[in-house]
Amino acid sequence: MVSGTETRQSQSPTESPARGPGPVRTQSPARSRGVGESVPRPDGTLKVTGEFAYSSDLYLADMIWGVTLRSPHPSAWIRSVDIGPALAMPGVLAVLTHEDVPGEKFYGLEHRDQPVLAIDQVRYQGEPVALVAADHPERARRAAEAIVVEYEVREAVVDPRRAAFDPSCPAVHESGNVLRHQPVRVGSHFTAPVVVAREYEVGMQDQAFLGPESGLAVPAEDGGVDLFVATQWLHVDRDQIAPCLGLEPERVRLSLAGVGGAFGAREDLSMQVHACMLALRTGRPVKIVYGREESFFGHVHRHPARMRYEHGATADGRLVYVKAEILLDGGAYCSSSLAVVGNAASLGVGPYEVDNVRIDAYGVYTNNPPCGAMRGFGAVQACYAYESQMDALAEACGISPVEVRVRNAVSQGSRLATGQVIDTPAPLADMLRELEAMPLPEAGGTGLLDMPGGVSQTTHGEGVRRGVGYGVGIKNICFSEGFDDYSTARVRVELLGGEPHVLVHTAAAEVGQGLVTLQEQIARTELGIDRVTVAQADTAVGSAGSSSASRQSYVTGGAVKAACEAVRKRLDDLRAGGSTLEEALEQGGAVEETREYRHRPTFPLDPVTGQGDSHTQLALCVHRAVVDVDTELGLVKVVELAAVQDVGKIMNLQALEGQIHGGSAQGLGLALMEEIQVTEGRVLNPSFTDYLIPTILDMPPMRVSILENPDPHAPYGLRGAGEPPTLSSTPAVAAAVRAATGLPLSRVPIRPHDIALNG
Repeated sequence: MVSGTETRQSQSPTESPARGPGPVRTQSPARSRGVGESVPRPDGTLKVTGEFAYSSDLYLADMIWGVTLRSPHPSAWIRSVDIGPALAMPGVLAVLTHEDVPGEKFYGLEHRDQPVLAIDQVRYQGEPVALVAADHPERARRAAEAIVVEYEVREAVVDPRRAAFDPSCPAVHESGNVLRHQPVRVGSHFTAPVVVAREYEVGMQDQAFLGPESGLAVPAEDGGVDLFVATQWLHVDRDQIAPCLGLEPERVRLSLAGVGGAFGAREDLSMQVHACMLALRTGRPVKIVYGREESFFGHVHRHPARMRYEHGATADGRLVYVKAEILLDGGAYCSSSLAVVGNAASLGVGPYEVDNVRIDAYGVYTNNPPCGAMRGFGAVQACYAYESQMDALAEACGISPVEVRVRNAVSQGSRLATGQVIDTPAPLADMLRELEAMPLPEAGGTGLLDMPGGVSQTTHGEGVRRGVGYGVGIKNICFSEGFDDYSTARVRVELLGGEPHVLVHTAAAEVGQGLVTLQEQIARTELGIDRVTVAQADTAVGSAGSSSASRQSYVTGGAVKAACEAVRKRLDDLRAGGSTLEEALEQGGAVEETREYRHRPTFPLDPVTGQGDSHTQLALCVHRAVVDVDTELGLVKVVELAAVQDVGKIMNLQALEGQIHGGSAQGLGLALMEEIQVTEGRVLNPSFTDYLIPTILDMPPMRVSILENPDPHAPYGLRGAGEPPTLSSTPAVAAAVRAATGLPLSRVPIRPHDIALNG
């Protein structure tokens, strides 16, 4: 719910939409549904009415069902696996173990350390051990339960600090427990008149998408396989699946099925290889759909973090130095931990100017659940710590939380701790002043829904205190540290039914962010043709990279724009004699062009100093949270969230507002309720009954101001917008709760007993 949204363009765009081919450009339908308009999503109505086909809805008449047997132990040797009882059951068509993997037995997003099926040991609770295919899902489940596995349970490594620094700690992998240590070193002056030093902790958050992992693998006549799956990255899935199947990549064809949310958890493989193995073994289409509990074990989560920060400043609150140790628990396998550590290190100071920095960021293996990508990707954990420090510094210096941030705010021309210069607009001080000037909500009402605890009627106002808090976040956009980050688009213009029609084909995954709509908008803007179709994303076209890092509008948008420009040039050539577009297409036939788009290069961080231009684009968001806290019961009601975000260029206002609201909701969840409870490597709450996410009753009204300061390096001047609100909302809510209670509250999520037992 929006109580107010403002948009402001702070300066003229540096890149105007290119002109189309003559009079076709003036078609009003195309102009009214192009870039900058709130164009409705083609899948919107179907999703609201329940008619949209998600990957879990896939069906073929002769398909069978696959089920995964998973380890109940976080760490154990496998002494034997007896599949005989399962094979003897009626309706069972195949039972597979690691011995049946046709090709390479390991895969991984960044480092191939994860077995397709456990070989001689398991490293986390829920690790896949065996597969079953049967003619009915219930038969498959019963057969999986009939498999007899003999385990020799061993000590589980569950403390990330011990894993990183204790030489006597068992090694989760032979390579050791430290995945990456990334230092950042700037300056040598680490004394100051005012010093605040504290420790912080961030719990393990789940992406909590509503559509569980699912897909359908269909064996093909050429000996390959066609996989229809909900994923974020079609080509990297293919490039991990094919070696495990012992097939050339061309014989593993992926098509994107309907995705019910992602937020990073679909970057890694889940059921993809398993379904393909069963399909190739049985010669039948195989469908796998995880239940909710299995989904909690079947995908990565946000890295929990333990952080030590020390800020030194002058008496008036200007930063002199920052020291930080950031310890990220990567769990049993690498996933994207290497990049997460790089983000945490490079952005570990936040959007503040400081001449002396000493950061040590670590990612470590443990026998806890594997962790990887989640919205914010390493920057979320650091943001909670450095923003909490800025509040502590403000208190120590006797100035306001906003003022301490303004005095240290970066701007265009500032250097990050990595030495990278911010060479695009970064009006952080102005954003903070605007946020501070926004009206505060009126005093709380007396109705049930106005109180902490809501309809539970836990209070009538006694013990309820109000607090206000601020949060600032800086997030890199697109892939960093020298990754070859690009997208491919194929655009075709032809006559259909006597009218010009555009077909856009990319491998970019629509995971709920509105990317299909944006591709249509760009095509209409660049070509002036209203009839646009976006083909199903698949591996029949070049890679578009992952739908993560807030990058698809930038790189796939850039690729679609470039392909459209190439098509338009050819159309202009065909119409040089004055013919209409229809005549040119009728005479010359369809026009098709394929283009790759890459953003400007980035570079790895120096492994010793942490210096380097590691990011291509940076985005800022600031939040203010207003909360009411029942200090006796520890219950919190977020009364209002206000946000100011610079997006460079608004591509689709309604979709953008949805991203800001959604990111804020996930940040609120991390601040107050979302945590996977893990004890001795075991997950205690793998359900939406016990893992709590914000509902409509938990989300407050939002006041949003959207700024447009174009980035001259980006298509249309846009700036990725999906992740930044997730950063700044968490510390803002936490700061507001601190203000209401007077407690230090150095951990998120803040639990009721953190408030009530210490108040």
